[in-house]
Amino acid sequence: MIVGLLWLLGCQLAGTAIAELTGIPVPGPVVGMLLLFIVLVVRRRDGESDPVIQVGDYFLSHLQLFFVPAGVGVIVYLAFIRDAVAPIVVALLGSWLLGLATVGWVLSLFLRRLSESAGTEGAPGEEIE
Repeated sequence: MIVGLLWLLGCQLAGTAIAELTGIPVPGPVVGMLLLFIVLVVRRRDGESDPVIQVGDYFLSHLQLFFVPAGVGVIVYLAFIRDAVAPIVVALLGSWLLGLATVGWVLSLFLRRLSESAGTEGAPGEEIE
């Protein structure tokens, strides 16, 4: 289990170092996750016996504990959140609507291209003009 944890922490450290040294506008842990993905694809070991998979499964079984710091942060900044509730709600609803519209647009584009490649005039159940 220690070996798997060292792999995870090593990839995060390497990702942070790469992000700092290159100056790319991506957080170091994100670069570390990409490095970990590349390492896992290159190594291709057994699923259950791989120490990285064992540590990942352990962390996933205790995922609820990772929400404690976020909950503490909400409690600490509750006065600030109460003062800025309108902009926060607008930002949350706006980003949700924008994400929903983007997914719908991409899906309709995908379905249109899929129907064109299949040689049909429209999507199933769609009336042809």
